[in-house]
Amino acid sequence: MILPLQITSRNLELTEPIKANIREHAEKLDKYYGRITSCRITVEALPHRSLYNLHIDITVPGAELVIKLDPNTDLYLAIRDAFQDARRKLEDFASRQRGDIKQHTKALHGLIKTLFPDQGYGFLTTVDNREIYFHKNSVQNQKFNQLVVGMEVRFAEEMGEKGPQATYVKVI
Repeated sequence: MILPLQITSRNLELTEPIKANIREHAEKLDKYYGRITSCRITVEALPHRSLYNLHIDITVPGAELVIKLDPNTDLYLAIRDAFQDARRKLEDFASRQRGDIKQHTKALHGLIKTLFPDQGYGFLTTVDNREIYFHKNSVQNQKFNQLVVGMEVRFAEEMGEKGPQATYVKVI
């Protein structure tokens, strides 16, 4: 159960069946992410247009998820659509926390500093003067034996057994 659940309205009086519908949808959100700390729902009637808008603020550890869709002429559809979007955002948040969604790192720039062609590896130097090891198998758009000291490259870095290493190297 989401605690506390706050339901407010603007420009309309919420009936008990509407509040019950909102509470039912909100309780189902726990299935998608069980650590919701608060959920604030605002139901708004747009005057003179017969449209309903639902705004949902969900607080989870380390983040706040905000759901606001285009207004709808049917209040129950506006509630359903907003909670479907909330479910998707909670599922995405939970996936990111579990590490299911791969976070792409930005390609780094560097220069080839040293090559050991007979042993199949070399070292890059970064803008901040760090040395990064790379193996011939990590070179992507050129053959290792065609590399020359001083070539500008893009690369991705990870921590290896003996220090930082390039997972790929592309000559610019």
